[in-house]
Amino acid sequence: MTSSHEPTVSHSAAAPSPGWAFDAAIFDMDGVITRTASVHSLAWKRMFDDYLRLRATRYGTPFREFTHEGDYLRYVDGRPRYQGVEAFLLSRAIVLPHGASTDVPAAETICGLGNRKNELFNEIIARDGAGLYDSTIRLVKDLIAQGRKVGLATSSRNSALILGKAGVASLFATVVDGLVSEQLGLKGKPAPDIFTTASANLGVPANRAIVIEDAVSGVQAGAKGGFALVIGVAREHNHEELRRAGADVVVADLGETSLEKINEAVRTKRGSA
Repeated sequence: MTSSHEPTVSHSAAAPSPGWAFDAAIFDMDGVITRTASVHSLAWKRMFDDYLRLRATRYGTPFREFTHEGDYLRYVDGRPRYQGVEAFLLSRAIVLPHGASTDVPAAETICGLGNRKNELFNEIIARDGAGLYDSTIRLVKDLIAQGRKVGLATSSRNSALILGKAGVASLFATVVDGLVSEQLGLKGKPAPDIFTTASANLGVPANRAIVIEDAVSGVQAGAKGGFALVIGVAREHNHEELRRAGADVVVADLGETSLEKINEAVRTKRGSA
């Protein structure tokens, strides 16, 4: 398996299989495979609320909390960690030094705040573990059983911890995560870099691979990458928003679809192109 510590390994290209309109599927992790999106949201809220309270006390200004709908989904969800910190802070007209990825969690920098969020996230995962979406795991196993290649692409820098805790690391032939992105200088979502890199690692061109995402920024990345199909998973009941972002198919859960339906959707899209 190409792991997050072996980003340059690739497999030989597979010839298109008779009857199949695609050869690989690339999944996002948080909110698609693992039930960790809510953990991320909680960790972000704790970190930002603590910092916003600190600033309110320091400058004598009103405290305005970090919210899931107004802030997490708008500025943070799906983005690389430090980009999420910066985007939210700018929305509140707060400008901080970027710092470095080695900054301690107490540092008042973009990286320091991001590292504090990561510290809180890891504490929750270590205590509670990482739950799975069973319908997604069934689809992954069905894909593998039918000879389709399966990869994972995520902005998270914690994929090894999360997949290991969930016991599903062995299902993915390549993992392109936040650590790989840093090593290779990949742009974060909504740029398509992590998905196109995962597809290349699998030895499959983007137009023979599908992307499965739940975040708007991730759907935008898949749409920009020239993939055979982008499936949006509307965990936040945001079907229309995902469609506007470029999703070809939108479901509330992957249990609503099947390999046959996905294959037919790829054929339909390709035929109408």
